[in-house]
Amino acid sequence: MSSEHQQEVQYHTNESMKDLPFSEAVSVGNMLYLSGQIGIDTSMKLVSGGIVAETRQVMENIKATLERYGSSLDHVIKATVMLSDISEWGEMNKVYVQYFTKHLPARSALGANGLAMGARVEIECIAVRK
Repeated sequence: MSSEHQQEVQYHTNESMKDLPFSEAVSVGNMLYLSGQIGIDTSMKLVSGGIVAETRQVMENIKATLERYGSSLDHVIKATVMLSDISEWGEMNKVYVQYFTKHLPARSALGANGLAMGARVEIECIAVRK
C-alpha cells in the first residue's frame, strides 16, 4: 500500500481507564471507534435505578468520549446495543432516541448472557470525527 493511502491509527485512553485491557477509543483517519460503554459514573461504579438510569449514563459517557476525541453524537453512524435482558429493549430505546436529535444511526441490538460489572446495557459506536 502506498504511503498516501495509509491512515494514521491512534489509540486513546483517558486516565481513569489506564489499567483496563482496552482502549477507550481508536481513531483511523477521520473515523472514531468507541469501545463499549456501560452505565458507570466518575467513581467507576454502576449507577443505580435500572435500565433507564443506566442507559442515560451510558449515553452521557458516550457523548463525553466522542467530544474528548473530536466528534459528537451528531456524527455517530453506527451503534451496537447489548442488553442483559432483551425484554428491556423498549425502555432502553426511550432514553437512547433522546440523544440523537438530528438522525438515528444504523444500529444492531442483541441480548447478552451477562455484561461487565453486572450492567444491564452496553453500547458501542462508530463515528466520524469533525
